[in-house]
Amino acid sequence: MRDLAIRNTHSTVVTIIGDTDAFDDNGDVVVLDESAITTEVTRLQAAYDAKEYSRLRQLEYPSIADQLDDIYHNGIDAWKATIKVTKDKYPKG
Repeated sequence: MRDLAIRNTHSTVVTIIGDTDAFDDNGDVVVLDESAITTEVTRLQAAYDAKEYSRLRQLEYPSIADQLDDIYHNGIDAWKATIKVTKDKYPKG
């Protein structure tokens, strides 16, 4: 995540080595603004955390093939009921 934060806050960076060494396209060192990076890491982490419900849902939903089979055999309303269990378990926000 730090790599992305560096790239988001320092547009000239093309290469990052480790956590602290960044270089532009000429191979010159880019001086990193740690305050800006820390702020961006915090923003990125918050955005990632806000989507946790989606990642958890994805793990529990039946496969697409199974969902389509459910619709075919049991109808849309039965499928919605199946999906609703997971949606209720992991609500947005």
